[in-house]
Amino acid sequence: MTSSGMRFSNAYSANPVCSPTRASIMTGKNPARLHITDYIPGSPYPYARLLRPGQVPPLPEREVTIAEMMKTKGYTTGHFGKWHLNKDKKYVPGRPMDPGSQGFDDVLTTKKPGYDADPSADAHHTAEITDRASKFIDRNRNNPFFAYISFNTVHRPIMEKSALIAKYKAKTGADDPVNNPVMGAMLETMDNGIGRILARLEEDGLTDHTIVVFYSDNGGFEQLQKQDPFRGGKAMIWEGGIRVPLAIKWPGVVKAGTVDDSLVISDDFFPTIADILDIKETPADIDGKSLVPLLKQTGKLDRDALYFDYPHFHHLGYKPAGAIRQGDYKLVEWFEGTIAGVGKAYSLFNIAKDPGEEHDLSVDMPDRVKSMSGKLRNWRKKVGADEMTLNPDYDPKRANWRFKDRQGGNAK
Repeated sequence: MTSSGMRFSNAYSANPVCSPTRASIMTGKNPARLHITDYIPGSPYPYARLLRPGQVPPLPEREVTIAEMMKTKGYTTGHFGKWHLNKDKKYVPGRPMDPGSQGFDDVLTTKKPGYDADPSADAHHTAEITDRASKFIDRNRNNPFFAYISFNTVHRPIMEKSALIAKYKAKTGADDPVNNPVMGAMLETMDNGIGRILARLEEDGLTDHTIVVFYSDNGGFEQLQKQDPFRGGKAMIWEGGIRVPLAIKWPGVVKAGTVDDSLVISDDFFPTIADILDIKETPADIDGKSLVPLLKQTGKLDRDALYFDYPHFHHLGYKPAGAIRQGDYKLVEWFEGTIAGVGKAYSLFNIAKDPGEEHDLSVDMPDRVKSMSGKLRNWRKKVGADEMTLNPDYDPKRANWRFKDRQGGNAK
């Protein structure tokens, strides 16, 4: 993908967990605007110092999705894999807010396996997703199509075939925290699935006429594999939670092997596709920007900054926070500090020089902190972001309980 297309070195997910980023991909709107800022339905943390804004809602049917937009141009649409944009994962054909009601013609929905699943039996549905997507492509080879292929792997619980794990355990450096052999095995399986899909395009004579995008909805869990050179991981506003891979292959348009360092985010996919299809009428409150000028190398993005909002606690995360990335600098607002007056209010980093966010510059650069924090507050007001509030039931002894009656959660 990267050798035959364009890689984006400063690509971000709109949120450090799955549902919000997926909602932004579907709509071009930031999760804060959609009020989907945690995985659906999220965890209430009823005794934490701060209360979350409320239960995380599903993606409303009134929102126009990429699939619905593409159908106006005659595209057949397919969804294969994880959805996680409805109130639960009990997918039923035709149920409101499942893929079929959001513009997808051909639908396969899957979810992550249980911890007792058999790793040798396609536990994460990788082969099933690949097979269905390949058949969809072949069936629609003579018509315009949009295939949204959403692999469950490499989500928890991490598991793979024992022989493949052994292959990665035998490699030099397998004991390094950044090289979890199970993750290596899962990535190979997913990579093989992607390879099969690309091979199907080639066999059907579609390679030169198909745009392919590779992307992730958030970083990996730090507890399972270090995200070096970035700090933290999934459910954290650190770079390890929101800095993600992005590669786009567009034969005849994108110069092979190119790299772009512009700040891009998952909000950008919807307006990019609209631009490619010459669709002029899109929702007025879209937050993303078209990446076409970057892909064609004809211009830059009209973008001052990227904004993030994660007003939630997470049992494998860090702290509720918001962030702004402007140029080389990233400011993090810690909500317990700014709302409750406990701990630091802000941290500032030069991401270009310090991608690991080890050197906090907030004391040395107060003017930049003031300017960037003001922009972040104004952005939240502009998009109507929900805010955390002080919890009258705060209990330090039970602050890490996810639910009223139990703590819940583990780091498997």
